[in-house]
Amino acid sequence: MPSFPLSIIVLAAGKGKRMRTGLPKVLHVLAGATLLERVVHTAEALQPNNIYVVAGNGAERVQKEMSHLNVEWVQQKEQLGTGHAVQQVLPHLQKNHQVLILYGDVPLISIQTLQALLEKTPKNALGLVVAELDDPKGFGRIIRNDVGNIVAIVEQKDATDEQLKIKEINTGIITVSAEHLYEWLPKLENNNQQKEYYLTDIIAMAVRDGCSVGGVFADCQEEVRGVNNLSELSMLERFYHRQKAYELMAQGVTIMDPNRFDMRGKLHVAPDVIVDINVIFEGEVSIGANTTIGPNCVLKNVKIGQNVKIEANSVIEGAIIEDQAVIGPFARIRPGTHVEKKAKVGNFVELKNVRLGEQSKIPHLSYIGDAIVGKHVNIGAGTITVNYDGVNKHQTIIEDTAFIGCDSQLIAPVTVGEGAYIAAGSTITQDAPPRQLTIARAKQCSIPDWKPKQKTDSLLLKSDEH
Repeated sequence: MPSFPLSIIVLAAGKGKRMRTGLPKVLHVLAGATLLERVVHTAEALQPNNIYVVAGNGAERVQKEMSHLNVEWVQQKEQLGTGHAVQQVLPHLQKNHQVLILYGDVPLISIQTLQALLEKTPKNALGLVVAELDDPKGFGRIIRNDVGNIVAIVEQKDATDEQLKIKEINTGIITVSAEHLYEWLPKLENNNQQKEYYLTDIIAMAVRDGCSVGGVFADCQEEVRGVNNLSELSMLERFYHRQKAYELMAQGVTIMDPNRFDMRGKLHVAPDVIVDINVIFEGEVSIGANTTIGPNCVLKNVKIGQNVKIEANSVIEGAIIEDQAVIGPFARIRPGTHVEKKAKVGNFVELKNVRLGEQSKIPHLSYIGDAIVGKHVNIGAGTITVNYDGVNKHQTIIEDTAFIGCDSQLIAPVTVGEGAYIAAGSTITQDAPPRQLTIARAKQCSIPDWKPKQKTDSLLLKSDEH
């Protein structure tokens, strides 16, 4: 980390017309976080003294939705270029600070590249992050002199045909002393096709004043790519997920297809985990060793133990799944659920705010909500805990080794005692005693002379007309 006082400016005032949406550009989401959040979190990792975000178009909405960020907001009421945007921060900057300028629509800039830029830029010098692109269209070109020193940057729209052939580009990421900015920014002019005040014009001023200008190459092209439209956003999104997949594979995690892997949060995975295709990880997720995640699963804010099997098409959110449990296929585990060791939650089972005891089983087609289920319990298909009375939620307790027959309804609040049996098709409204069979059905009867109603000719004719 830098040893000198550091202020970071994030330019986030652009409207993003090419996004073709009603959302300010920096509020678009990449891998579960907004573009602005990603840049600010990277900036925070450098431990600066201050982070300033320059907002313009949609500023009120941006500030409201990003109010959790620990930044100082600065308004750019008129969007007159990047140089003008940085000028808005000048009254807040201390002259003895080094300044790093980032962009709210360049979400994947790496901490490593920024650290290298700060470390390799001497005091009172100016440093740039540069890159060589196969297709440099849209970027300002780096102009070097005969001995290879950077002397200027020419924007795409102001470049000559010869300059447009240059593939080395300016990413816009600059570090310079606040003292220099106080000197140079007021001298910027808008003598260009856009009639804007370009921040990049300070490069020529630095050269004129004998200030050293150096360039640090980005590690890869994608980290300095800006987002200008939804197509570019999707390309960066896929690059991000693919890189995360490669990182996990290097740690001993099997990713069946890196191109069909989505990590939209923080993922902690032990070795020997297998992740099938189209799995989405959101929020904070941890997975223990030798666990298998089947295809098309969604895991959000979950903790999964070792040797767990998550079958295909399961959705798990806000839950804890202990060792050797089996979930799915087509299971839905909702927040507040804790599945203990060797328990099974089968196909088309939904759990909400449930503690499912060790080696208990809910094999299929059931809804269990607001319940405590003991150990070695078997819950048959079609069982429902009726937990809501229209106003309040109530809890169901099923004690160890109980057996719940198929198509039973447990009307909460109710307790099923240890070792109790509930006959299939029962509606339980009172506590069921331990180690007894409880039956709660209407009396069955058959009507021997009953016949179904027959449609009359007139009804048939009307039916045919329709």
